[in-house]
Amino acid sequence: QVQVVESGGGSVQPGASLKLACTASGIPFRISTMNWYRQAPGKQRELVARITHSGSTNYADSVKGRFTISRDNAKNMVYLQMNSLKPEDTAVYYCMVYDDWGQGTQVTVSS
Repeated sequence: QVQVVESGGGSVQPGASLKLACTASGIPFRISTMNWYRQAPGKQRELVARITHSGSTNYADSVKGRFTISRDNAKNMVYLQMNSLKPEDTAVYYCMVYDDWGQGTQVTVSS
C-alpha cells in the first residue's frame, strides 16, 4: 500500500522561506520520480518541481531560482526548499509519485 505524506507548510510573510518535506512508502523510492504540485484557490493544480531517480530536476517557470527540490533516498524523503516566497505562492502543496498523492500541506504567504 502506497503512502505519501507531506509536512512543513505554514503561514509566512513575503520574502520568507519554508521547507516542505514528503515521505513516501510502498514504492521503489530510489527509482521513482518525485513531484511537487500546488493548487491555489480557484485554479488548476500545477506542477511545481520534479526530481528523477538520478537527480535531474525540472521547475515551473514561476518558481525557478527560488525553489529547490531535493531527495534523500536513504530516508525515502523528498524536499522542497522555498525561498523569497510571494503571495502568489499561496496554495496547497501536494507530493505525488506515480498516481499516488499526499493529503497536501497549506502554504500561505501574506503580509
